[in-house]
Formats: sequence, C-alpha cells, structure tokens
Amino acid sequence: MSLGAILSAGFLQGGRSIGRVLFNAAPLILTGLAVAFAFKTGLFNIGASGQLMIGAFIAVYIGVKWNLPPTIHWIVAVLGGILGGALWALIPALLKAFLNVHEVVATIMMNYIAMYTSKILIQATIYDSVRQESKVVLETARLPNWGLDRLFGYNELNIGILIAIVTAIIIYLILQKTTFGYQLKAVGFNRHAARYAGINDKRNIVLSLIISGAIAGLAGAVIYLVPGTGMRLETKEVISPFGFSGIAVALLGMSHPIGTMFAGLFFGYIEAANLELQSWDFKREIIDIISASIVYFSAFSLYFQTFADKFFKWIAEKKAKKADRNPPGDDNGDSVLDVEEGGVEHA
Repeated sequence: MSLGAILSAGFLQGGRSIGRVLFNAAPLILTGLAVAFAFKTGLFNIGASGQLMIGAFIAVYIGVKWNLPPTIHWIVAVLGGILGGALWALIPALLKAFLNVHEVVATIMMNYIAMYTSKILIQATIYDSVRQESKVVLETARLPNWGLDRLFGYNELNIGILIAIVTAIIIYLILQKTTFGYQLKAVGFNRHAARYAGINDKRNIVLSLIISGAIAGLAGAVIYLVPGTGMRLETKEVISPFGFSGIAVALLGMSHPIGTMFAGLFFGYIEAANLELQSWDFKREIIDIISASIVYFSAFSLYFQTFADKFFKWIAEKKAKKADRNPPGDDNGDSVLDVEEGGVEHA
C-alpha cells in the first residue's frame, strides 16, 4: 500500500498533485544545483544550508520592510537572497583559495554561524512575537503565480519551478559552452596543472563557491517568498535541511545540471507522498529514509558499474595476451609444415 502511495502520489488528485510535486521540487533543484556546481569544479560545498538561511533572511527582510512597486519588489527580494548566499559563501571561498582551508570544514562551521546569526537578525528586525517567527511578507514581494496556480489547481505554486529550470539551463551553458566554465572545471580536476596552464586558480575557486552560494541563496528566496501565508522563518536552533537534501539531489543527478533538475523533480515526487503516507500512520521521517536509501543504492550501482567495467576490461586484456602468444598464422603454418614433413616421411 505504501509503495502504491509513493508511486501514485503525483497523480492522485490530477493537476493539483502535479502542482504539489513542482512546488516541492523547486527548492530541491536549486539546492542540488548549488552543490552540483561546486562538485563540478572540484569543491564540496556542504554549506548550502547556511547560505540558504542567510539568503532567505535577506529576501524576507526586503519583503517585509521595504515598500517597493509591485513589479520590482519580488525581483529585488530575490536578488537580495542571491546576494546574501553569495556573500556568505565568500568567507569559506577566500579561506580555501588563499589559506588552503578545506571547504568542507569551513562551510560546515559557517552553517552553524548562519543558524545563530539568522536567529539573532530575525528577532531584532522582522520578528512576530505572537507567532514566534518572522512577520508575513508583503504581497508585492511574493513570487507571482503567472497562472500556474490556476493551471494545476495548487494555490501555492509559483514561478519558483520556472526559476529552477532556467537556472539549470544557465548553469549547463556556463559549464559546457563557455571558456569560464572550462577554466572552473580545469581547476577542479587539477588546481596545480591549471595554474601551470595560465589559469588563475585562486580567482576561479572564489568564483565557484560564490556562484554556488548565490544559487543556494536563490533557493532560500524561492522557499519563503511564496503566495498566501506560505512558510515563515523560524528562530529554532535547527539548520535548514534543504541544503543536505541538495547533496542527495546532486549525487543522484551525477552533478550534471540537467540530471540534477530531473533528480530534484524525482525527490519532489517522493515528497508529495508524505501526506498520503501520514494518513496511514507512517511517520514523517519515512520519506527521508526512502530518499537516503535511493541515494545509497544509486551509489552502489555506480560502484557495481565501475567494478563491471574493470572486470570486462581485464577479460579483454587476458584474451588479447592469449592471442598475442598464439597468433592464428603460426597455428596454420605449423599445421602445413607438419603435413609436408609427414608426406616426406611417408614417401
């Protein structure tokens, strides 16, 4: 029954279920792209959660405090989220580029700093003491629906999914079709060889993490600038789980921008089964267990593929060596010689 709920979650209520899948997938795609972009350039940005939290705070702050025209308010709020994530990633980027501090250690520490910093800033600026969370974002700062809510019948669906898809395409073009992307990947493959080839490795390391953080900050804006009441920033001492979900999405998508986009849609589809499973007395965490299991089995399949490739290569090399020791021409020549010698002896 539970398997059926997971497999049919995206279609149980027709267009509304599809809308829920798209709504869930948007932040997963963006956080996955943030991690995947760093992966592609040889960096492990495990601090996407912290960058998301800071980006979300700046976006919500602009959405609550600034009174701007409706046509640009949400755009400014989104840009603020992007800027916040980029600036937060700048610190570990500089530490990695100039002091060779490992980015995993630096970004993990920045996650905790972001958690407490955002809590202090929320309480000092945009805190709703009654609800003990951030105030409601002004309607002009919320991401527009552009008719997607009516198309799919899901009121919270906004252009976040469109932003995620466009971002995936842009990242693909940068990495695959530009000289800048080639330099980033070259530094990721071998920093010292890239430097020897004339590429500024420090500059590219800094830019790589900044872009990764900017995408994570964009995810924070997409999560909290939703139509209606939507989600609000809380002051709980908890690191946002979206960044760690992004790691799973990036791994399943093989760190490819397009693969990451489809992996995000897949995880969004699984997430849509959450309500259905809870109605059957399953715990909320069952979806996280399923998602983690998928990542583990995916990694195992990659290992099996690598092992199979090595095995078949070994078989091919063994056959080639055997063929070199016994050439077909030699066998034929020996047989002819034996026949001739036999004929002479018989005569």
